[in-house]
Amino acid sequence: MVTGSAGFIGGHVAETLSAAGHDVVGLDLRDGADVRDAAILDTLLPGVDAVVHQAAMVGLGVDVSDLPDYASVNVYGTAVLLAAMARHRIGRLVLASSMVIYGEGDYECVWHGRVRPGPRAVPDLEQGRFEPACPQCGEPVRCASIGEDASPDPRNAYATSKLAQEHLTANWARETGGSAVALRYHNVYGPRMPRDTPYAGVAAIFRSELAAGRAPKVFEDGRQLRDFVHVRDVARANLVAVMAPARPGALRAYNIASGAPHTVGEMADALAAEQGGPTPEITGGYRLGDVRHIVASPERAGLELGFHAEIGFDAGMKEFARS
Repeated sequence: MVTGSAGFIGGHVAETLSAAGHDVVGLDLRDGADVRDAAILDTLLPGVDAVVHQAAMVGLGVDVSDLPDYASVNVYGTAVLLAAMARHRIGRLVLASSMVIYGEGDYECVWHGRVRPGPRAVPDLEQGRFEPACPQCGEPVRCASIGEDASPDPRNAYATSKLAQEHLTANWARETGGSAVALRYHNVYGPRMPRDTPYAGVAAIFRSELAAGRAPKVFEDGRQLRDFVHVRDVARANLVAVMAPARPGALRAYNIASGAPHTVGEMADALAAEQGGPTPEITGGYRLGDVRHIVASPERAGLELGFHAEIGFDAGMKEFARS
C-alpha cells in the first residue's frame, strides 16, 4: 500500500512499484481516503505485505497557524497507520522522511573540526550575514556533507513533524519486530510537482514565477547549497527499500540525494535559462525556518541499498522547466 498515492512523490512511487510487478493499493486524501481514518485502513490493509508511507503535509508552511495541521496529518496520521499495521500484522514500512530533520548541515572549523551551528541570529540575517560561524570560537566554517548519524535539530513545524514520524516508526518497529526504512529525501523536484502553493518546494515556486513572466525571487544571496534529487530517482529509492533485506525490530535511515550539490541561485538560473528568462532576482530576504547549507552524504544508501541517483542536475532541470 502506498499512502499519498495521488501526490507528487507518491504518484511516482506507485507507478514505479507497479512497473516493477508489485500490486499497489493506493490511499490518498484526494480520493476521500484519509490516513487518519482507522476504519478506512482496516478495509485496505488486509492482504498488504508492506506499506510505503508518503502521505504528509509538506513545505515550510505559512505561519504558526499551520502547527495543528502538521501535527494532525503527519504525526497523528502516522500513529494511526502504525497502529493499524500492528493490528493487521504488517511488518514492513518504508517511510518518506526528510533532510529537514537535521536543521543546519555539518560544517568544518579549522580549530574545532566538525561542528553544528545553531540557528542564525536575526540581526545577522537582517544585515546580510548569512554564513553561520563556529559555535565554539565564532570563526568562519566550511560546509561539509552530513551523514545519517548526525543529531537532529529541526527548525520548523514540518521538520519537527517528520522527526516525530521517525520516532513513532522506531517505536513501532521495536514493539512489533517490524522492519522500517526512513528515506530522508533532500530537495525533490520533477514532473507533476505542485504549482502555485506556499507549501510547494522552491523549485516549483521558481518555475511558477517564470511561467507567469516574473523573475524568481531568490532569498539571501542565492549561495545556499542544497542537493536537488529527481523524483524518478526518489521513486526508485522506494522500490529498492521495499526489496531490501529486512532488519526486524529496527528503523534504518538513508539520505536520498544526488550527491552533487548546487546552490539555490544555480537552480534558479538553470530554470530561467531554459524558459528564456526573466533573470532571477537576489532579494537578500530570509525566512527564519530556513538553514544556510545542507549537503547530503549518500554513501550509506549506496552501500546498503545499492541506490545511486541517475538523473543529473542539467538534464533534470531542463525537463522540469518544461514539465
